[in-house]
Amino acid sequence: MPTGCKWDNAKTESALSGIGYAKIPEKVDFTFHVKPIISDRCFKCHGPDKNAIEAGLSLNIAEDAYKALGDKKDHFAIVPGDIENSELVHRIHSKDPNMRMPPPESNLELTAYEKEILTKWIEQGAEYKEHWAFIEPQKPEVPTTSQTSWGNNEIDQFIIAKQEENGLSPSEPATKEKILRRLSFDLTGLPPSIEELNKFKNDGAENAIEKMIDHYLDTQDYAEHMAAEWMDIARYADTHGYQDDFERIMWPWRDWVIHAFNKNMPYDEFVTYQLAGDLLPNPTKEQILATGFNRNHKITFEGGVIPEEYRVEYVEDRTTTFGTAFLGLTFECARCHDHKYDPISQQEHFELFSYFNNINEKGLVSNQKETPEPYMVISEQEKNDVYDFINFQKSEMKEIPLMVMKEMEEPRPAYILDRGVYDQPTEQVYPNTPKAIMPFPEEFPKNRLGLAKWLFQKKNPLTARVTVNRLWQRMFGTGLVSTSFDFGNQGALPTHPGLLDFLALKMQEENWDIKKMLKYIALSATYQQSTKVTSEVMERDPENKWLTHAPRLRLSAETIRDQALKLSGLLSKEIGGPSVKPYQPEGIWEETTGGGGGTTASYIQSEGSDLYRKSLYTFWKRTVPPPSMMTFDASSRDLCSVKRQQTNTPLQALVLLNDPQLIEASRVMAFHALTSNTSDIKEKIGHLFEKATSRLPDEEELQMLYTYYEQALSKIKAEEISAEEYLSIGTYRSTRNVSKEEWAALSLTAHTILNLDETITRG
Repeated sequence: MPTGCKWDNAKTESALSGIGYAKIPEKVDFTFHVKPIISDRCFKCHGPDKNAIEAGLSLNIAEDAYKALGDKKDHFAIVPGDIENSELVHRIHSKDPNMRMPPPESNLELTAYEKEILTKWIEQGAEYKEHWAFIEPQKPEVPTTSQTSWGNNEIDQFIIAKQEENGLSPSEPATKEKILRRLSFDLTGLPPSIEELNKFKNDGAENAIEKMIDHYLDTQDYAEHMAAEWMDIARYADTHGYQDDFERIMWPWRDWVIHAFNKNMPYDEFVTYQLAGDLLPNPTKEQILATGFNRNHKITFEGGVIPEEYRVEYVEDRTTTFGTAFLGLTFECARCHDHKYDPISQQEHFELFSYFNNINEKGLVSNQKETPEPYMVISEQEKNDVYDFINFQKSEMKEIPLMVMKEMEEPRPAYILDRGVYDQPTEQVYPNTPKAIMPFPEEFPKNRLGLAKWLFQKKNPLTARVTVNRLWQRMFGTGLVSTSFDFGNQGALPTHPGLLDFLALKMQEENWDIKKMLKYIALSATYQQSTKVTSEVMERDPENKWLTHAPRLRLSAETIRDQALKLSGLLSKEIGGPSVKPYQPEGIWEETTGGGGGTTASYIQSEGSDLYRKSLYTFWKRTVPPPSMMTFDASSRDLCSVKRQQTNTPLQALVLLNDPQLIEASRVMAFHALTSNTSDIKEKIGHLFEKATSRLPDEEELQMLYTYYEQALSKIKAEEISAEEYLSIGTYRSTRNVSKEEWAALSLTAHTILNLDETITRG
């Protein structure tokens, strides 16, 4: 905007609407309209990082943004209510590249809409607000709407209110089959059985859905499914990582996680045990074991490394994991300097670091058979007396060592490290938490137990929000804050801030009961909607931010495999124990081994029922994670991960078509169908389809599959396809004589059904 030019809102809005921009709001809100702009375009040079501030201007807080600038202190970036004397307005509208902000060389640019938002905000008084995520949640008023015939609980009132604001409305309820399929996958990671489907369809009671939710929440499958997600968060693996990537024993900790979810341990207790179980009064063996969570990071055995450098890396990993998993913040960004976007200083980073700095561990472990200290030993006697929740049946070891936490008698001093470098200590720091989140209470111990207590204080603005957001993400694919890993200034704003706070406070009121929260979400009409979407809604809300329909979500990497195992009847329901090694491409470990030998130099495939254990129990080698699971976006487990990518690549189709496990599952499904009571091949195909998709095929679908079966059978009889070769894939062998030609043809048909988009989608 040229100097002296009066800003005309009406003309500007007219011009912007003509080029497709959203309407400028009547009242510009700092949190929802201004902060995202300046955080993304301005904070690099004018943000919280004191060492990176240009021209003496920080736009992070009002006090700094309003202050006089220049040598003579005669001009201001922002003068509330006065756009003529606000230099920021002139700079963002300037045509002169030497004057314009952001400068051209930054490769950042403001749109016309964003320029007018900033201008109108200053004209309206340039009111600053604290970042929304750092403000203690307040119980919001549940919205009242004109729609009174839709909704099952308060969730729906928040959802419909936003839909009405945007001229939208909810979709129709999903069919009972679709609702049950959705519930089964979301709560157990497995498809519903035909028996469950029939029972649910025939149940006319008003609480039929609630009964099925309770049924699924009460299964061991639920506990294992929840544990599978926690493995990503805890960066669990069966090897140490780095070049030689030797094997480690941490599976008893994984068994404890399953046990905790199985007994519905309150989330605050679940986390406290893992962060600081060893520091609880008279800690039990179980509480100490739970602290293995902190030791799931990578550890090096490579000669020649500098031990202190890697020891610092281990502490950094624990610090970063804490920030990501429980606060939804990027603490690692403040390791080398003050955070450029969030109010976390480098000093505060190392104050948090100091909580995790006080264990007597080595940065370099020299012997591959050595268990890195500190560790606990589970004796043969304790296997039965103390750890009845751990599956020791297949462990041949009389004593099992497990890495845990143990505080040093004399705390190790912690320092601010210049540029984050291990050998550049500067000022000494002491345990503390970032003041912008919540000050650390004086009465709390300055250790990990005090940190856990701080985390679950009612006034902590982040813990409950971050937790319920992940539960929402589990049920809808995307959280109310889509960046579940970042609640900071660079993260996404909540689509439904009132609902997020309502759920956060409800979780606290429900004593951090995860099952109750999942049930509450599942009972909502929002969750039970159809996935059907109109072209109008797709145009107006392509990302489904306002939840006018249920999302169509591809199954996770683990669930795609586990589903095939269950449908075929191969799935082993054994719980816990050492990790197993199912089918994997030959030679893949040998090609990437670091040369140190050991049990991870070569991949030795499991035998018998171990081949068919749930994917939760698949051996996880950090340098070579299970390839089929990685193809379907599984986390690498190198670092804490709270949200997986959702990609769509040709490699995924290749896995579905060629994975021996899926081919074997297909031929076992076909074998059971062939040996069933009916002799009608179409009926057999229809049954296979229903098992895989939770619905019967229509006439056209059934005819297409039958035609495919007949074509496959003709090719097999003409020896264009080798039935013998196809049926030899996998270790399963038939127990009854059947026509190999028919078996192979029906196996190919079953394999086609397992490849359907509908089969690998829970929507």
